[in-house]
Amino acid sequence: MLELIGGLSIDLKGIEDELATKWKQIRMIIVAPLLRVAVLICLIMTVMILVEKLLVAFICLVVKVFKLKPEKRYKWKPMSTETSDLESGVQSYPMVLVQIPMYNEKEVYKLSIGAACNLDWPAERMIIQVLDDSTDPVDLVEKECKIWKSKGLNIRYEVRNNRKGYKAGALKEGMTHYYVKDCDYVAMFDADFQPESDFLNRTVPFLIHNPKIALVQTRWTFVNADECLMTRMQEMSLDYHFKIEQEAGSSAFAFFGFNGTAGVWRISTISDAGGWKDRTTVEDMDLAVRSGLAGWKFVYVGDVKVKCELPSTFKAYRYQQHRWSCGPANLFKKMVLEIIANKKVSTWEKIHLIYNFFFVGKVVAHASTYIFYCVMIPLSVLIPEVEIPLWGVAYVPLIITLLKSVGTPSSLHLVIPWVLFENVMSLHRIKAATIGLLEVGRVNEWIVTTKLGDASKAKPNMEVVVNDAKDLGEAKVIEPLLGVYKKPQVRIWQRFHMAELWMGAFLFIAGFYDIAYTKKGYFIYLFLQSSAFFIIGFNFIGTSISIS
Repeated sequence: MLELIGGLSIDLKGIEDELATKWKQIRMIIVAPLLRVAVLICLIMTVMILVEKLLVAFICLVVKVFKLKPEKRYKWKPMSTETSDLESGVQSYPMVLVQIPMYNEKEVYKLSIGAACNLDWPAERMIIQVLDDSTDPVDLVEKECKIWKSKGLNIRYEVRNNRKGYKAGALKEGMTHYYVKDCDYVAMFDADFQPESDFLNRTVPFLIHNPKIALVQTRWTFVNADECLMTRMQEMSLDYHFKIEQEAGSSAFAFFGFNGTAGVWRISTISDAGGWKDRTTVEDMDLAVRSGLAGWKFVYVGDVKVKCELPSTFKAYRYQQHRWSCGPANLFKKMVLEIIANKKVSTWEKIHLIYNFFFVGKVVAHASTYIFYCVMIPLSVLIPEVEIPLWGVAYVPLIITLLKSVGTPSSLHLVIPWVLFENVMSLHRIKAATIGLLEVGRVNEWIVTTKLGDASKAKPNMEVVVNDAKDLGEAKVIEPLLGVYKKPQVRIWQRFHMAELWMGAFLFIAGFYDIAYTKKGYFIYLFLQSSAFFIIGFNFIGTSISIS
């Protein structure tokens, strides 16, 4: 009881009890029912993901048990046995265009150009096209092309007078050059990709002997996977994508998303599908979907591996994941009606494309991971009337995790930190997917992933800034010239990632509340997940790169 001047008094204990009673009523009548509905939706999404993971795992198991390699499913003959006559043998090789799009890639440009020039393919039947959008004042790429040209390689150095559409724009313009009309196929490699010399000999025969195949996609391997814990965890995610998801899509549906590099296209397919489009930041997936809707087939050849580099700084990885999450969601919005109206593919193929490929893979996966594991579980601790069944919070996630970890058996001991890391990244992925679906804000943002090669210093990220542009064709490219770049002054709070720190605090509080009051036993997970958010929030992940 608090006594005031004049003899008045306030019953603080009574007010406190009344507020607690009111909150309990609101919690039971309004908050808890809403959260139960949200939990139910999350459980449904989790089951959807489980079914999808079991399906692709079953397909890959059948492929492995029955040894259904691409060479067994499709006609394939090695190029070396086509003919015994040398002169006619060379002419039997189709003309192949090798495209290497670049943008200020001074650390890695020699790797991709050198690997392309060393491909085991008759020099007179191959054209190497370097599409250089660089703003680097030093003409390093052009000089490298001249060196290889002097060695007898048919290498073309192409630049544009603008950079509209970025990679899609460069590829589109690259296909308009007069010499491309003589080529049958085009192999594509990003600047940090290093194909083995037998790459074309192992991939092109699929296109030669199977006229309905439009794309041969190969697997990525990573030269810097052991650089830090973050690159190891990226390797786990990408190994699952290639070994399981791409294999299943190729084997069961003859369709999957083109990965944008380390693949070979039939040039006539690109034209048949409408060419490269710059309406989203995933021009590769856009072309693949349109080609699939035109009735073309894709094949994934996992035995052919191409080395590349993983982003090793968290900033670079975060920007990459924004593009990879926002772009597919935005493409889904733009193409869903086109998919439904298509007459060239079966209803089953439409269902697979809309439900499995886009909805579950590009939307539900991000939404479920973040909302369920990072929001609903801690809220169920703070709102004790909300219960989550054990199978939903433990058994199903455990099965999904085990299914996704089979891609990299050597990293099984990293499963727990990998899961925690993926949950943190889901914060950025769901935000990016939402931006893509709503077409707002950073929907057409493109920040080029920093590549280090053997360098000890990184160049600054290059950014495509879109204000009111409807697609990348209207985007304005803004980048610092490398020769005059100065390290910006960064304030202390700008060194941290505030969204992660707030999430870490929320989960930490929920963990203590579970110990003190609710006693649901979630505190171990909540403290671990909170720690993951704090580690990333304070930027203690990835490599530290000095820019001078």
